[in-house]
Amino acid sequence: MADQLDLRDLRYFEAIAETGHLGHAAEKVFRSQPALTGCVRRLEAALGTPLFERVGRGIRLTAAGEALAKRARSLRVAAEDTVREISEVGAGVSGHVRIGVLPTLARFLMPPLCRALLQDAPGVTIRTVIAQNDVLASHLEAGDVDFILTTAWRASEEVENHPVLEDEAVVIASRSHPILARKARLRDLLDYRWVLAPRSVGTRQWIERVFQGAGLPGPQVQIETNLILMMPTLIRQTELLTFTSRRHTDLADAGHDLREVRLKETTMRRRFDVAWRRDGYLSPASQRMIKLLRTRGRALFAGE
Repeated sequence: MADQLDLRDLRYFEAIAETGHLGHAAEKVFRSQPALTGCVRRLEAALGTPLFERVGRGIRLTAAGEALAKRARSLRVAAEDTVREISEVGAGVSGHVRIGVLPTLARFLMPPLCRALLQDAPGVTIRTVIAQNDVLASHLEAGDVDFILTTAWRASEEVENHPVLEDEAVVIASRSHPILARKARLRDLLDYRWVLAPRSVGTRQWIERVFQGAGLPGPQVQIETNLILMMPTLIRQTELLTFTSRRHTDLADAGHDLREVRLKETTMRRRFDVAWRRDGYLSPASQRMIKLLRTRGRALFAGE
């Protein structure tokens, strides 16, 4: 009866196995708890064995459930990839692109990249997920996106990656900020408050290590936000400092409002990669976009 497995049931099973609680899993996948209970019953009927057992107020996997949990994601992703590939070939379309991208690249790279792709393949459809590295990696592993644009990726057997471009993150202030009236030193930056990303974000970790390495306390963070694209607007309207891509000072609509606080020790050079699962399906459109990234990514990001 295993041929009766439903892909949606496998996705919901993954959430239940991960959380160990039907209610929490239901919140995670935006379904009702009875719907997930039905999912478990269908899977158990198809496989002919219990997958969970109750423990207090929660549930835990049985031995059979553990075995399915090890394979559920790869089974589901492989099946979904196969359905997509056959559907696109049958429909005679060049495909759909599902891409995960960091906020900075979403701001500066995605618009010209999409324009370049649509000029060559106007029938392509595109869906983007904008998030930080850890979330993007989870989406890639789960098969929710075809590829991601992320900071330098560690090579692995499961994921193929290629460098796309390099960028520099710097300290940025509004053009009227008093820090720009003098030649600033690192310790001078501590006289002002900051807007920064959460501590889980790489740029935040890097700038704090700079101060720590100099024997100084970290920046005084007045506003912490995971909406990275909001930070330049906040800077233009306040006397806060931030740490983000130098590209924000190049924009025609904002460059005259934002200035870099030039300090060698607060200049972070970083590399961005494109990465995808080696065993995942890439539509013709996804392959085309990856080729654009590898051949023109640097120029597109720079606005050339």
